[in-house]
Amino acid sequence: MTSDKELKNEMMESKKWVVVGVSGKKEKYGYKIWKILKENGYTTYGISPNYDELEGDKIYKSLASLPEKVDVLDMVVPPKISIGVLDEAKEAGIEMIFFQPGTYNDEVVAKAEELDLRYLLDDCVYATLKAE
Repeated sequence: MTSDKELKNEMMESKKWVVVGVSGKKEKYGYKIWKILKENGYTTYGISPNYDELEGDKIYKSLASLPEKVDVLDMVVPPKISIGVLDEAKEAGIEMIFFQPGTYNDEVVAKAEELDLRYLLDDCVYATLKAE
């Protein structure tokens, strides 16, 4: 079993990410995370039903519509949305899920376990990259 620290290192070394719940509102974590990943050299896609593009980047409606397979999914949506995204992630072959605080509950974690996904809880990729 991989420790959280080892899994986080593997995630941070993976260079293709998707942010589910990307936002055009600069004060929201859906924007801050997407932006800081891009600024740090990650290939970063955004998923949101609310935008077609942000700052010149195409924003996608679903994981299935992404132009390539990504390594890590960063979840920035409420648990009631997260739970459905997990099935999509499994179908898209995404095994690593980074749950931002507030994006999961016991039901979501149980579903991630059931789908045999590797995930991190109680951490923040924005804080991690900001500290580097």
